[in-house]
Parts: sequence; C-alpha cells; structure tokens
Amino acid sequence: MLVKSGDGQGRVNYEIARGAVERGHRVTVLATTIDAEVAADPRYRCIRLPDYRIPSNFLSTQASGFHGSRILRARRRAFDIVHANGSYTISDADVNTAHFVHGAWLHSPFHTSRVRPGLFGAYHAALTRLYAYQDTLSYARSRTVVAVSGLVRRELESAGVDPAKIRVIPNGVDCEAFRPGHEDRAALGLPADGFLVLFAGDMATPRKNVESILRALQAAPDVHLVAVGSLRANPYPALARELGLADRVTFLGFRSDMAQLMRAVDAFVFPSRYDTFALVVLEALASGLPVVTASTVGAAELAAEAGCPVLEDPDDVARLAAELRALAAVPARTKALGAAARDVALRCTWQRMSEQYLDVYERLAATRDAELRRPQRANAVDQRLRGSLELVQAGALEIEHGPQAEVERR
Repeated sequence: MLVKSGDGQGRVNYEIARGAVERGHRVTVLATTIDAEVAADPRYRCIRLPDYRIPSNFLSTQASGFHGSRILRARRRAFDIVHANGSYTISDADVNTAHFVHGAWLHSPFHTSRVRPGLFGAYHAALTRLYAYQDTLSYARSRTVVAVSGLVRRELESAGVDPAKIRVIPNGVDCEAFRPGHEDRAALGLPADGFLVLFAGDMATPRKNVESILRALQAAPDVHLVAVGSLRANPYPALARELGLADRVTFLGFRSDMAQLMRAVDAFVFPSRYDTFALVVLEALASGLPVVTASTVGAAELAAEAGCPVLEDPDDVARLAAELRALAAVPARTKALGAAARDVALRCTWQRMSEQYLDVYERLAATRDAELRRPQRANAVDQRLRGSLELVQAGALEIEHGPQAEVERR
C-alpha cells in the first residue's frame, strides 16, 4: 500500500490525504510506503507497516495487509471514516476504492492464464481467483465503493456489488505539469521530423497490446512510434525488426520525463486490452494530445468526451491504422482534438478528485453522527465536519473528529 506522489494508486492516496489536511481534517496514514513530504509533515499521523520481504509478492502483500487489519480493528472506534483500497484489508470500511476488479480480469480473454497456458497461467489464475474472493469480502463490508471509472462500475455490478453503494470518482491529473507546449525533440532523443505517436506502459506483458500498434504501423507509413517502458523482458524491439519497422520505432526504455515527452509528440496511442483507468491516458489529454485508445480502458470514457477515437476491439489493427493515418493526414483535426482533450482534463484535476472523496467522507460521517451518536445535534455536527475529520491510509483511509481523536502519534 502506497501513499506516494510518484505512483499511480499511491498518488490518489497522496492527493486525498493532502486535500484532507488542507480542509482542516486530521489525517492518519497507514502504509508500507509513505511519501517523505507526508512523513515529515506534523499534520499527519503516520503508521508505517512492515514491508515483508517474503519471496512472493502475494504473500508479502497478504502479510502487510493482515498487519494493517489488526491495527484497524484495534483502533476502529477512534476513527469516523475508514477508507480501504480493494482487498488490501478486509476490515470494515466506510469507503473502498476499486482500482482493479480481479473477477473481471479473470474472465478477460487476455488473462495471463489464456495468453500463457500451463503451470504459469494456472498459478496466475489461482491468484486472481483468490484476490477476487477477497475483493468480494472487502466490498461487502464497505458502506460506499468508489469506482475509478464507468468501466469499473459496470464490472463491480457484474460481480454482485450493490449498485446503490457504488460512486464513480475518476482519478486526477496535474494539469500544470502535464500541459500543451513544445519541447526540443533532439534534446529528448526523439526524431526531429515526422508525425510522432507516443506509447507508454509495461511492455513485458501482452496486456498493453503493443503488438497491435506495431502491426498497425505497417499500414500507417507516415507515423513514427515512440515507446516508453522498460526494455527488460521486452519482446517488441525484436518484433519491430521482424516487421521491417526498426527505422520507424524508437524504444526509449524507462523515462521520468513523461510531461516533456508528451509536449514533444503529436498524439498518444494506448489500445490496452484491460486497464481499469490508465492514468497515462489522462496525462496525455492534459498535455493537449489526441488519444487513440480502446473501450477496454477506463479512461477511454474521458477520451471519448473529447471526441478522440475509441476502438471497440483493442485488437482491431485495421481500425487502429486508419485512425493513426487520419491523425497524421489532417493536422487541423489533430489540433482540434488536442484542444478538446485539454478541456476535458481540466475538469479532472487532483484537487477536484480529492474534493469529491472528501464530500463523500463528510456525508458519511454526518450520517453516522445522526444515526448512531447524537441525533439531536446532527445539524451542529454537520456544520463542524469540514474542519474536524482525520485520515488514515495504508489499505485504509480513516477520518476522525471529536474527543476520540486523541490517538497516539506514531
């Protein structure tokens, strides 16, 4: 469990925590990894969970989650709101954010067990089933389940989660860091000329679907692909050579200057076969880039709002090639899509996301006060909630107010 500005899910937790203290609430962070800025800020109470170095990511996560659950059970009455993340903890929670739906992934035609049959695939199928079972337990014990996209909402409903307690809150983006502009391509190691399309993601797995992008390039001769992602266990440089595309694909490896790269290219492509959100898509929209993605990506709903092309089938190579050709051929349309993309992203800032979560917390805390504590003082309680809550993050986020807030500082 992460509360960290430089990580996807961790960034969500980081922004919620920061928004809570800025609104005047008291925040406790319970996590294996805590951002140095948060750890040094006296407005937060930080409880760092052990990061167990067991030779299995699954067992390590289970051990840390169990440790966190024990702490939450022991201190549950001290907090007004507990916010969990998926099945990291199975303690009772007021809010639980679904970043990934394991049951839906298990039934995807692109699940690891179908792409790599045999013992390796069977192992991953067993793990996914276990995670899916834990998800079911966690969501059943949560008062509100937050879906990070409409795609996740639909998957939660299919998994049996009560639709009445699902709320969609998309992840946010830093619209100051990711903004339209121009960068020196040569200084970034990019080709100086041509129509550049950027992909960024994990290329060690077929789930991100880089193969379809490469095959589409064969029918889009005016397009040059810039691919960002680790080159370790990456089969795509070899495939690009096999397809005769070596001179039209630049593999950059892992990069930390994504904002600058996005200002140096012309479009973004991300036909992933399964992504519940894909923050990188929203970052591209914020950068004023037209995006070509697929309906199997949660953030595709935002791309569609901007009028960007969304493939119904992520493996539709012919449609992907046609969309890339169209972007390269009509600069005026590409520019218009980029402007619309920026407008959509401006409605999805980290601040806006944080405010939506905090509104949920305050409403739930007021309801608990009205129903379980002091009904005759509900209105007074509602008036002071905006400056009286506390937050814990680690597999959970907790908000607290009143005299019970005096929990020891760790």
